[in-house]
Amino acid sequence: MVVGVRLLVRRLAVLGFMVGLGASAAVPAAAQNARRTRRESNANRKARILRTVQDTYSHRYEAAGGGGYLRFRSGDTNLHNNDVTAATSIAYYLNPRLGIVADGRAAFGDAKLNSQIFSQPGYPAINGPYRPSISHYTFLGGVRYRLYARQKVAVSVDGMAGAAYGWFDGDRLGVAPQALGLYPDGVRAAFAADLNLDYNFFPNLSARFQPTYAPTTFGGSFQSNLGFNLQLVYRFGRIR
Repeated sequence: MVVGVRLLVRRLAVLGFMVGLGASAAVPAAAQNARRTRRESNANRKARILRTVQDTYSHRYEAAGGGGYLRFRSGDTNLHNNDVTAATSIAYYLNPRLGIVADGRAAFGDAKLNSQIFSQPGYPAINGPYRPSISHYTFLGGVRYRLYARQKVAVSVDGMAGAAYGWFDGDRLGVAPQALGLYPDGVRAAFAADLNLDYNFFPNLSARFQPTYAPTTFGGSFQSNLGFNLQLVYRFGRIR
């Protein structure tokens, strides 16, 4: 009887030892399977991001529109004034990085005349400061190059040249623009260098913040105009 009990105890001990070995071997196997699943998930995520990037930047056309601000001077002796701007552009991409862009802009503001102008003969008698309304319109063409392209963010630069039409005598109370220190009306050369910072909502839709340096040459002089635009960008078509 005692011998039978001892034999049973030994068998149970051996069985417990074998079960323990099996369990210890199963834990690393389960961990390896979990790691393998995790690696597969990361690979799937990277593949999805890559597909989104390719979808976003394989569009042929990119149309943008919005408005912003421009620091402008209406005459060589006048002070800088703050203009409200409207801006639109369309780009045709030759490949995912290089595109040809056409751009149109308008700027509206009130000229800040030099205080000495108030003492000049022939200046209209006005109570308070006189700030005539002015505007100018630019039509530019050039190239766009995409420097950085990710799933949510893109950075590109523009270099453009063209012409600008200035309208400075629309609100001058019968006084010649030159008498007020304003540039004469006319068409002059204009340029623009832009930095485009895009945030993508979808592959075909993004918001753009566009700091711009937009010099003009009204009156035969050179105006260094700085500003920015806020735009919505819509992409369509496909690069073949």
